[in-house]
Amino acid sequence: MMSATDLTAREAAALLHFYADAGVDVFLEDEAVDLTARAETPAPPQTRPAREERKEQHSASAARAAAARPAIGTTTIPDDKAVSDAQFAAESARSLGELKTVLEGFSGCNLKHNARSTITLDAMPESGILAICGFPTGDDDRNGEPLAGRAGSLFERMLAAIGLSRDDVAVTTALPWRTPGDRSPTQSEVDICRPFLKRQIALAEPRHLLVLGNFASRMLIDADKTVFNLRGEWHPVNVDSHAVEALVTFSPTELLAAPANKKPAWHDLLLFRSRLG
Repeated sequence: MMSATDLTAREAAALLHFYADAGVDVFLEDEAVDLTARAETPAPPQTRPAREERKEQHSASAARAAAARPAIGTTTIPDDKAVSDAQFAAESARSLGELKTVLEGFSGCNLKHNARSTITLDAMPESGILAICGFPTGDDDRNGEPLAGRAGSLFERMLAAIGLSRDDVAVTTALPWRTPGDRSPTQSEVDICRPFLKRQIALAEPRHLLVLGNFASRMLIDADKTVFNLRGEWHPVNVDSHAVEALVTFSPTELLAAPANKKPAWHDLLLFRSRLG
């Protein structure tokens, strides 16, 4: 069996990154322990020096594990200053390109330290259509773009059904960074990332806005309602001096998990297509 000491620095870093992608946030014993065998066979009495030696060995092992543990699973501390820093950073951008640079240099949200990619909008197509989905998945993080993998393939089929292609629609995520293990974002993470989402909308100036999924719709439209309450209707979105109406529907990820919702999603898409003219 290969141990950590047999790995090069690059191999060790790659292994820790794999653990982070898998959502691992706790290191256990180096080898499996048969607790049933322990229960069946009474342990011989230990002398005081032996117990102390075992305690010292356990402490040393825990220290080594803590030193090797990747910084994953950490949530941002609710902090008004972090939110105000995000607002200031977002407002400083005068173009989508500048906002991307700002996001890549922003260190006020711990999600960024665990993610491979920063997902943000690069440019708008001539159609003026912007789609906003939830937070990046593992596929998005690895590919460096939103709606990758199976969800992306389904999204392309959804667009094709109403006569659109992926080139016709700009796509971004409500959060620019993946959460460790795809867990739900904390409220502080949402509050810190919201200024960047609003600034993307203000700079993109979309003429048509499609909001995909429960998380994005609650973050942007109404935090007290779900996608089931909000879907199939147009909602006003006002960001700075830009106003646009948004249609809410299910995200491709949600449709993969619950195919029964494809029928109402189809009606939503038809409603969206009718607005395009």
